[in-house]
Amino acid sequence: MALKRLFTLFFITALTLSLSSCSQLNNLIDKDKATKANAKSGYSANKLFQDARSSLKSGNYETAIKQYEELEAKYPLGRYAQQSLLEQAFAYYKFDEPDTALDTIDRYMRVYPRSPRMDYALYLRGLINFTRGGSIIDKIFPRNFSDLDGVRQKEAFHDFSTLLNRHPNSPYAKDAKQRMHYLKNTLAQTEVNVAKYYMKRGAYLAAFNRADYAIIHHQGTPAIIEALQVKVCSARRLGKASLADDTMRIIKLNFPSKVKFSCLK
Repeated sequence: MALKRLFTLFFITALTLSLSSCSQLNNLIDKDKATKANAKSGYSANKLFQDARSSLKSGNYETAIKQYEELEAKYPLGRYAQQSLLEQAFAYYKFDEPDTALDTIDRYMRVYPRSPRMDYALYLRGLINFTRGGSIIDKIFPRNFSDLDGVRQKEAFHDFSTLLNRHPNSPYAKDAKQRMHYLKNTLAQTEVNVAKYYMKRGAYLAAFNRADYAIIHHQGTPAIIEALQVKVCSARRLGKASLADDTMRIIKLNFPSKVKFSCLK
């Protein structure tokens, strides 16, 4: 009887050790599978990123966009997520999808507010606003930039200004300054063009106010001369002779060669 109990105890102990060994073996197998899966996952993310970047560099923007979107969907928190989102915005910009490009950049700024590439994000945002807009007719028969709606010009100016204020030493600062100078001139010309339009329509008070706005906010631009001339003409039409004379004196003093001009009818 004692021998039987001893045999039973031995069998139970052996079975317990066997089950424990099987359990440990299964754990090792599961860990090995997980390790391989993670390695494969990392490789796949890298492969998607490299493929998307290759498509972007080759000018195949539509394919690049799809690849970046797939990467973001599969690995939203991966190590490639931040850079791929920024490159995706650039791909949308080059693919002539400015609104989606701007939405992507804004999302990038919200998700990664401390990104070391924030200067580039601001520059790209300004660049998109700088070149954005215009109907298909504008693309076939391009008008002067200053004839277009000034809203996006102001947005671009704000983007570039923010870049220079926050990142004055950015490699994109020099180009941003040049674009801001151009934008300042075109914004002034836009105001003058609108003032001239009001003059033609007989809205002399609106013309006077628009020209005055251009003079106050866009000092040092070439359009100031025309703004002063519009101000003279609109003041005369409004019966404000003294105001017109005062403005003429400013023209004579600062731009003597521009004294002779005809008012718009």
